[in-house]
Amino acid sequence: MGTPLVDRMSGFGTSIFAEMTQRALRFEAVNLGQGFPDTDAPAEIRRVAVEAIEAGLNQYPPASGMPVLRQAVAEHQERFYGLHPDPDSEVLVTVGATEALSATLLALVEAGDEVVTFEPYYDAYAALVALAGGVHRSVPLHFPDLDFDPADLRRAVTERTRIILLNNPHNPTGKVFSEAELLQVAEVAREHDLVVVTDEVYEHLTFDGLRHIPLATLPGMAQRTLTISSGGKTFSATGWKVGWVHGPAELVGAVAAVKQFLTFVGSGPFQPAIAHGLRMPDAFFAGLATEMSAKRDVLVEALTDVGVPVSPCQGTYFVIADMTPLGVTDAVQFCRDLPERIGVVGVPVSAFCHTPDRVAGLVRFAFCKEEHVLREGARRLSGLRS
Repeated sequence: MGTPLVDRMSGFGTSIFAEMTQRALRFEAVNLGQGFPDTDAPAEIRRVAVEAIEAGLNQYPPASGMPVLRQAVAEHQERFYGLHPDPDSEVLVTVGATEALSATLLALVEAGDEVVTFEPYYDAYAALVALAGGVHRSVPLHFPDLDFDPADLRRAVTERTRIILLNNPHNPTGKVFSEAELLQVAEVAREHDLVVVTDEVYEHLTFDGLRHIPLATLPGMAQRTLTISSGGKTFSATGWKVGWVHGPAELVGAVAAVKQFLTFVGSGPFQPAIAHGLRMPDAFFAGLATEMSAKRDVLVEALTDVGVPVSPCQGTYFVIADMTPLGVTDAVQFCRDLPERIGVVGVPVSAFCHTPDRVAGLVRFAFCKEEHVLREGARRLSGLRS
């Protein structure tokens, strides 16, 4: 029979994350590779979920999502960004942000259409573009400052380009795109009549006084932008898989037409819990960013203490360290050796790139861990000095 996997997915085997997690278990290493928090969701949100289960909200929710969550998403977008999506026609609840991305690309990308991302990119993007039959093109972010050349963006866009997919705040680099950079993206999108899909799951994790600017808030962009987010990162509830997409009714309707044949619906009793979370006071969201930036500082200090430069980390869960001063020329092998060598797991940045040679010495570490776990990881990183 040969290989059963379709050609367009043949390049996507077992991920580096699965491999590194297995090595973490084998060597009892501190796992700073995968970006999942090991803290729990706030007690009041968990309580709402339990109450929803006990109240019998355990069957299929409405196809577009429970009204309480769609309304909460709309209120959240107005409260924080001045956007005014209609909860009935312009908000769709999904099984996490990944399903929102999947359904969006399957809905909008014809075979051969091009999707442009910035590189490094969240690893699912390449697979989802391939799944939709599209062609993935990328624009490099330049280390160490994580800037991009607007000319590179313009070169990446062709007559076959359908979508710019923008992750902001950005995984894996921790970059927060500035307003000037976003305006450059918006200009290209308007000139070429493109749809922009924004992945904003780290929207409440920006540091050092920087603010998250949704692309949909920029002039002329609300009518061509689909904004995706979720409750997993903000509320440390990644296993609940509650996400959403909002934007113009016509685009959201197209996504809904595909989404109904993926999971149909899901996460029923967790939807009112996330709705409750979205309505929590400003102090919760500010405290989250403050707590996470302090954890960032612990990890950055540990890395700089062993003599490796770290790119600016302005948000998310992640920092990028350049291991070349330690003689590292192959970050993949370095990361495979690291759990056994010092008991820490990281992920090579090449796992997020079309062009791995450009990032051959770069490693991503995650700091979304309990403080004692993170400090133990920092202590073990000191072993790199030897």
